[in-house]
Amino acid sequence: MFMSLAYADEAVRIRRLAPLTERDIARATGAGVSTVSAWLHRTRAPSGRRAERLVELSAIIERLATVLDQEYVPVWLNRPLVALDHRKPIDVLASGGYEELSRIVAGLEAPTFS
Repeated sequence: MFMSLAYADEAVRIRRLAPLTERDIARATGAGVSTVSAWLHRTRAPSGRRAERLVELSAIIERLATVLDQEYVPVWLNRPLVALDHRKPIDVLASGGYEELSRIVAGLEAPTFS
């Protein structure tokens, strides 16, 4: 049986962009920590909703890496934000709130004028 590892490669890519833990990736995607470990070792690939959440996480991480220090990205994802009604970005993403989170990230990307 052929298994495409393209989605597993997204997990590897996330780790290159920011130091997210396996637990962070699991929380964002709804997968177990051991499952995420298998993705990172490219012995399994996510599918369905987990693959969708992983790609969304990857897109958010890619954008955050351009506006935040790489080491701070996991902290930001786990910090309750007033703009998200005190929810954590990682939980918003996990619950299917990519669009809402994307708007918050867009605010970070927008240049500010004094």
